Amino acid sequence: EIKALVIAMGTGIGEDFDIEKLRYHRIVIMTDADVDGAHIRTLLLTFFYRHFKPVVDAGHIYIAQPPLYKIQSGKTVQYAYSDDQRDKVLKGMGKTGHPSGPSIQRYKGLGEMNPEQLWETTMNPENRTLLQVTVEEAHLADKTLDILMGEEVEPRKKFIQTHAKAAKNIDI
Repeated sequence: EIKALVIAMGTGIGEDFDIEKLRYHRIVIMTDADVDGAHIRTLLLTFFYRHFKPVVDAGHIYIAQPPLYKIQSGKTVQYAYSDDQRDKVLKGMGKTGHPSGPSIQRYKGLGEMNPEQLWETTMNPENRTLLQVTVEEAHLADKTLDILMGEEVEPRKKFIQTHAKAAKNIDI
């Protein structure tokens, strides 16, 4: 997959890298809205930061923001991008529109959406949310990956101890 990505970008890699040959003005990372998607996004950001830093510096890397939830009450449909946003939408909907209250669909991944939903929420330029990646964000992803996947145990242990209480929805 990485080889296909490098070929598609057209810039080459390593000593052969030439940003003038970049084929796309926007390179969009589109991963699932869950924790697994965040991990994949971190790996991709680290890859771009380490091997294509001029592409990151030039502002060509973006992150798509797919929804985590579809909330429907009667004919009203809203999308939520986090648990907190889901709770706010539900509070705002109350029990209006449908006798049993709003229905909630949690997307386990982009592949779970039908093509129309994916277009409407994540791909359509009129509705989508794209976040432009900054060098600081890519650097943070790179640093975090070094801590978590590096050979030194102590920084990883400290990171886990520092962030353990903030961990939610852990699959064990």
